[in-house]
Amino acid sequence: MTEPTELQAIAVIPARGGSKRIPRKNIREFGGKPMIAWSIEAALASGCFDRVLVSTDDDEIAAMAIALGAEAPFRRPAQLADDYTGTVPVIAHAIDWLQSQGEAPQAVCCLYATAPFVQAEDLKSGFSALQGGDVDYAFSVTSYAFPIQRALRLTDEGRVEMFQPEHFTTRSQDLEEAWHDAGQFYWGRAEAWLAGMSIFSQRTVPVKLPRHRVQDIDTPEDWQRAEWLFRTWQAELSKRLEDQV
Repeated sequence: MTEPTELQAIAVIPARGGSKRIPRKNIREFGGKPMIAWSIEAALASGCFDRVLVSTDDDEIAAMAIALGAEAPFRRPAQLADDYTGTVPVIAHAIDWLQSQGEAPQAVCCLYATAPFVQAEDLKSGFSALQGGDVDYAFSVTSYAFPIQRALRLTDEGRVEMFQPEHFTTRSQDLEEAWHDAGQFYWGRAEAWLAGMSIFSQRTVPVKLPRHRVQDIDTPEDWQRAEWLFRTWQAELSKRLEDQV
């Protein structure tokens, strides 16, 4: 029996065709390119991956992914392309497919298609973090801009109350800094994905990103904010390059 070919690392970019709040958002133009192009280009530029795969149920997305230099060698089944399917089973499906082809990826990075701020260096940092210790996952995080201990809820009576009123008088600098998922990429060991292990656990290490390069893109308002941030960021990068000349 032929031994499986060991692949050091694989990128899997989930990109289903059925986004409802922002129709066709995975291939809608953003910053002069199809949205998914930014993720594909970062993955290819990182040099981390033996293969960059796009997991999609959509032929148009698949064709665009191939034109951009990625692969789309299978179609994701409908039961894994609805509004309720989580990330872990989608990546596990891709790993199962690779194994059915006689390949044995060891490290697999889920890279979201709507991550125009992702950088090749960030992906390299995640790969290094995954290899650097006894961990299952490494994923992108960023800090909250405001102390979460001061968060408010709106009551049914139209008033406000604190989630943690004991911190009403605590100075901001005395409160613990809080972090959240940056929604860009998730490195994981293949066995962790296949076992359905939680990404958020003591066996996960963070890859810290600055807040100005993080924006979830789920609604039209998110998209507009992402465009504002992106234009500002690109302008700053251009200015830095001009200053170096």
